[in-house]
Amino acid sequence: MKASSSGALSGDEYSRYLRDRLKQLEETNHGLRGTLEKTERERRYYEEMRVRYEREIRKLRTELEKLRAAPLIIGTIVEVIDDKRMVVRSSTGPRFVVNYSQFIDPKDAVPGAQVGLNQQSLAVVSVLPSAKDPSVYGMEVIESPDVSYEVIGGLNGQIEEIKEVVELPLTKPERFERVGVVPPKGVLLVGVPGTGKTLLAKAVAKRTSATFIRIVGSELVQKYIGEGARMVRELFELAKEKAPSILFIDEIDAIAARRVEDGTSGEREVQRTMMQLLAEIDGFDQRGDVRIIGATNRPDILDPALLRPGRFDRVIEIPIPDKEGRKDIFRIHISEMKLKKDVDLDNLAALTENATGADIKAISIEAGMFAVKGNKKAIGMEEFEHAIKKIMSNEQRFYINAKEMGVMFA
Repeated sequence: MKASSSGALSGDEYSRYLRDRLKQLEETNHGLRGTLEKTERERRYYEEMRVRYEREIRKLRTELEKLRAAPLIIGTIVEVIDDKRMVVRSSTGPRFVVNYSQFIDPKDAVPGAQVGLNQQSLAVVSVLPSAKDPSVYGMEVIESPDVSYEVIGGLNGQIEEIKEVVELPLTKPERFERVGVVPPKGVLLVGVPGTGKTLLAKAVAKRTSATFIRIVGSELVQKYIGEGARMVRELFELAKEKAPSILFIDEIDAIAARRVEDGTSGEREVQRTMMQLLAEIDGFDQRGDVRIIGATNRPDILDPALLRPGRFDRVIEIPIPDKEGRKDIFRIHISEMKLKKDVDLDNLAALTENATGADIKAISIEAGMFAVKGNKKAIGMEEFEHAIKKIMSNEQRFYINAKEMGVMFA
């Protein structure tokens, strides 16, 4: 009896041992499965990283090969002979008959297009996009000028003239076609500084909703030979692309001064730029959607070729405003100012004889500054009198009128 009970206990202990061992093995198996899953996740992660790094290495190798590749020579197509050969002019000057790649679209291979040439065989490898000077595109005023005829005082006659020669050809071209009249190609605005030449050009651009392209003549004066002429050519191409457009050339005397016999090399380059300007104006269709406006305060030094019929054949003089004109200009500039009751426009106009529109604007601003300085709530006649004395003083106006007529200053 004792032996059998002892054997039963041994069997129970052995069963517990097996159960404990099985539990341990299950826990170990569970831990190994977790380790295996973690290892699989790490393997997938490292595999993805390996693929990513290999892709990056291939990209860098491709970029390195591009950087190591020999540069191409820039050339210009002169003539396409057949489907295999063409005549090109290299950037150094000589012309060559070369082969061109079959991958080049024949529509792009036209005379005048820029191409890339292989250094050794001079074969045409690719057609380059047309080079456009970013400075030319920077001359385009994207937004419509915020200037209207209502903010221009004392120039009613000049406004009517610019309406008929610039605005009507753009807005009512059928009127000219109906009667067979050809409008002027270009309009030249002449007058002393500050009389409103630029304001007139901006106002007509706003009225016609045309693209306004403004350039100062000195911007076309370049250092290297041919650069100024190229800029003029691209400027007129831009005007055609953006038509209807108004091309406003301010201070045109910078490139259109009278030609002289014994000029320096710099002056000869300016003359080349002017001749390109004359050629471009001649090439415009008079009934086209591009109007040209020039402005200068030195008409006495302009070259006569610029003023012949067919170019700037309408000259509009912008005079110094008279008394009524000065009243209108004062009324425009003080319309939003807080004024005292003693401010008299007739008196202001009488005190500002020979003042330009720019002078009157400066006087109005200066009167406001005197009121601000004195911590006043409104601007009175006293502030305007002080401003007139300051702006119209002999010392300040001496520098404006110091130049002699007929002399070109740098």
